[in-house]
Amino acid sequence: QVQLVESGGGLVQPGGSLRLSCAASGFTSKDNVIGWFRQAPGKEREGVSCIRSSDGSTAYSDSVKGRFSVSKDNIKNTVYLQMNSLKPEDTDVYYCATDLGRFARCDRFYYLQHRYDYWGQGTQVTVSS
Repeated sequence: QVQLVESGGGLVQPGGSLRLSCAASGFTSKDNVIGWFRQAPGKEREGVSCIRSSDGSTAYSDSVKGRFSVSKDNIKNTVYLQMNSLKPEDTDVYYCATDLGRFARCDRFYYLQHRYDYWGQGTQVTVSS
């Protein structure tokens, strides 16, 4: 059974940092993509970043480029999203998702949600003073 479990969310002051984790289990594809998305109530879900397991290629949205960094630990089957210089507009529920290797590309279209087959339950990030 495929499972993605996010953790690491919380309340942080503007300018602060958080590291989100996405622990993946239940699939064996050696070449897959984990995407990070975020969504605020009443708004559409937007792509934040992605990372490809086989070569570590990454992509970021313009709104987080230079502040967020995605990484992976293939032994632990965990993907991390390091978020620095957080702003109030980063307040959202953050989700990770996997394509199970169907596309296996972390490219400029990583934000297309139809590429992803399984989603985690999300973790809340609140940036406020």
